[in-house]
Amino acid sequence: MKELVKVMARALVDDPDQVTVDEVEGDQTSVLELKVAKADVAKVIGKQGRTAQAMRTILNAASAKVRKRYVLEIIEYQQKDSGRPRSE
Repeated sequence: MKELVKVMARALVDDPDQVTVDEVEGDQTSVLELKVAKADVAKVIGKQGRTAQAMRTILNAASAKVRKRYVLEIIEYQQKDSGRPRSE
């Protein structure tokens, strides 16, 4: 399932190298944490969350086959600090 989410997300974003999927497993439910670049979060979520909902629908249909529940969470990467102090 991780690979399915990763393929879908990489097709949507401008920076596919920043896409990672981590899995937190439970007994009956696993949480897939999709991490994308800050600039790509809106592309993955879509207008009114429609793209994210479509990804969750596909994930639910695929997970029914393996009889395990998967939950998709979308997380934005925090840009690593360049070492320079921020001017405020």
